[in-house]
Amino acid sequence: MPHIHVMDKALADLIAAGEVVERPASVVKELVENAVDAGATQVTVEIRNGGTTYIRVTDNGCGIPREEMSTAFLRHATSKISCASDLDAIGTLGFRGEALAAIAAVARVQMLSKPKDQAMGYAYSIECSEPQEEGDAGCGDGTTVVVRDLFFFHPARYKYLKKDVAEGNAVQAVVERQALGHPEVSFRFLRDEKPVFTTPGDGEPLAAIHTLMPDLARDLLFVRPYGAPGLQVFGYVSRPTACRGSRANQHFFVNGRWIQSKRLTAALERAYENQRMVGKFPAAVLYLDIAPDKVDVNAHPAKTEVRFLQENDLFGCVFRAVGAELIMAADRPELTTAPAASVPAPPPVPAEETVIPPGTLIPPQYTAREKNGLPLDPATGDVLLVFDSPAAQPAPTPVIPAETGNQPTTPPAGPWDAKAFHHPQQVTLEEKYAAPATAAPFRGSETACRPEESRETDRFAVTEGETPWRMVGEVLGTYIIVEQGDKVLFIDKHAAHERMGFDALKAQGFRPMAQTLLSPVSLTPRRTERDALLEHAKELEEFGFRLEEWGDDSLLVRACPDFLDSAQIPATLEELAGQYLTTGSADPDSQRDALLHTMACKAAMKGGQKNRPEELFVIAKAVMDGRVTHCPHGRPVATELTKAHLEKQFGRA
Repeated sequence: MPHIHVMDKALADLIAAGEVVERPASVVKELVENAVDAGATQVTVEIRNGGTTYIRVTDNGCGIPREEMSTAFLRHATSKISCASDLDAIGTLGFRGEALAAIAAVARVQMLSKPKDQAMGYAYSIECSEPQEEGDAGCGDGTTVVVRDLFFFHPARYKYLKKDVAEGNAVQAVVERQALGHPEVSFRFLRDEKPVFTTPGDGEPLAAIHTLMPDLARDLLFVRPYGAPGLQVFGYVSRPTACRGSRANQHFFVNGRWIQSKRLTAALERAYENQRMVGKFPAAVLYLDIAPDKVDVNAHPAKTEVRFLQENDLFGCVFRAVGAELIMAADRPELTTAPAASVPAPPPVPAEETVIPPGTLIPPQYTAREKNGLPLDPATGDVLLVFDSPAAQPAPTPVIPAETGNQPTTPPAGPWDAKAFHHPQQVTLEEKYAAPATAAPFRGSETACRPEESRETDRFAVTEGETPWRMVGEVLGTYIIVEQGDKVLFIDKHAAHERMGFDALKAQGFRPMAQTLLSPVSLTPRRTERDALLEHAKELEEFGFRLEEWGDDSLLVRACPDFLDSAQIPATLEELAGQYLTTGSADPDSQRDALLHTMACKAAMKGGQKNRPEELFVIAKAVMDGRVTHCPHGRPVATELTKAHLEKQFGRA
């Protein structure tokens, strides 16, 4: 039977460190939060090999006195809280006093610090919770912490670290979040001795966003402060047309602390309901100022999850603030009507009744005496009309009888000038299809057309099957119109073509043919996206892309899939990089499908793009045959309008 015993200090510190220090990004997060709490206005973060061998965080904050430096590395040593009541209203990023002790338990740590009122700085070194040396040191005002060989003495923890590129990306993401959350602090980030970014630190959130996410900054809307004292939200959100393929660009800050909250995410996306494409997510950088006693940050070891006292009020505040800005967006289409010209009303004229015999063309300038139907003379069955003015009364114009042939009949002279009511000439697609002046009129459901016009129509009609159909044309440069029986279908050509491309790409054994570009395409993505693309270069080569490094920050694309236009290469690779950063490589099948979605979307017909009728007919046939019902994102590709619905709209039913 095992005996109960007290663990030694080193083992206890190692276990406790696992709750705080999971990877290099955790170390950087804790050290940067300490720098911000110290009142720093400039913070420099430098890492090497993803942070596994070297991390240095330098700030110009208040510094640590030499007599307190060794105490700072003890567990539960802190300057931010002193009694239980302080936990009810925490106003700092850190408060537990565990970070430095946890870091020192799993790495070699050196700290140099100098308060402004001291002439000389002080250095303190500790290794695996054991102090090594201390003494005077020359350094500037503030604190510098250097962490070396993270988990080097603990192989069980070290083997779970990812590749240097992935760990470095995680560290960079942490620093970016801190820079977004504290725009009043200038952050400088170096990676493998190369500067990556420097934020201005002028207190303007948009300036930090422009530095860290320049591709997103141009599509942002400002969310003006909304709420009440103790609960207020402001920040920036993306336009509905600029939503992203993942939630990676959603950032929420509560009193300067970056948090993850499903409730806030739901409120944000609820505001975009019916305004964003399915499968796309809004980007946001939202700052929430909440009274410290209304939020509990002591809910998770990593302090990224918090509890709210008024969760429903917070949901409504975010929803209404974002929704109001989306409604007032400058690029939101609005229906406007021109004001009617002010024309003095003519003097009233007594209405005169006239009798129009049956079978007479009725002019448009009349007012029916009864609301329901035209009034009829009970004796003769003639239509009784009341005209607005005697001058508008037309002389009867007999309908052309069928046996008179195609010769037009000149109406008799009268006060109604036939030229004044001549219908405007219809616009035709081609001059050769224009009907001659002596063409036979339409009679009932009979349609007179020329033989070549009939042959042209038959090219885009399918007569076999239970219900024949024909493609009528295209409207708004996006929707294909198909007539089938007593209904009309509208097909989204982009969504349908995207599905066809996705199915072709996913077909077993299919590999797209790569085309070598005569002029390689150069692109300069963000560092994290560049590293993700290079890390998966072999997989991208299977899809037809051939990449190579070009300088420190750029990439050259030597080849791309044969169905992809060269102008679409940067946007496609940017979205693929986002997929890699979001999904990683945990589920290869899902990751492959996500990549195929992106490639099919970029290669598909676009709304507003001109396409030949033959191309549109192929899309329509795939939909009408039932081979395409939804796009890869789940949206329907077609909707229908029935004859009954149309007749109801026109008052026929």
